Parts: sequence; C-alpha cells; structure tokens
Amino acid sequence: MAITFLSERLTFSSDAEDAFAKLQLQMMGAFAEFERNIIRKRQAEGIAKAKAKGIYKGGRKVINRDKVHQLKGEGLSTYKIAEAMGISRMSVHRILNQ
Repeated sequence: MAITFLSERLTFSSDAEDAFAKLQLQMMGAFAEFERNIIRKRQAEGIAKAKAKGIYKGGRKVINRDKVHQLKGEGLSTYKIAEAMGISRMSVHRILNQ
C-alpha cells in the first residue's frame, strides 16, 4: 500500500525498505483514525443536543410501498406515481420490481 501527496511530491509506501517512510505512513493512518473518531463523537453530541431541543429531523422519509402499488393498480404511470408521491421514478420502478 502506498500514499502519494501530489502537491508535495511525497510518496510513502508500507512495502518500502525505508523504515522512516513506513513509520510516517503508520502515523498518518493513526492520526486519520483519531480525527475520524473525534468527528463521530462531535456529530453524536450535536445530534443529541438537537434531539433535546426537538429540532432533529432524523433520517430520510420512508416511502409508502403499499400506496405505490395501489396507484399502479389504479392505472397510473410510473411518472404520475412519482409526481404524486414526491419521489423519483427510479424509486417507483425499484418498488414495483421487488
């Protein structure tokens, strides 16, 4: 595995015989993992605060699959179903083909 920084023209490879390059690559990986963990923690704190205030919206809305099948049974086209439900035509096709 290797990582290359284009603007600095630096390449670090774990396969290289250079112990210093291998050490730097491992340190960058450790710092990246540390930073990602901090980001996740802050994100969770932000979501918890938003939920406490009652402003957290949660995930995406779930599509009512029964309604899609009902509208198709009534003879509506996939375009009209998508328009009526505010979803994409691809979502309608995906539901109908399941």
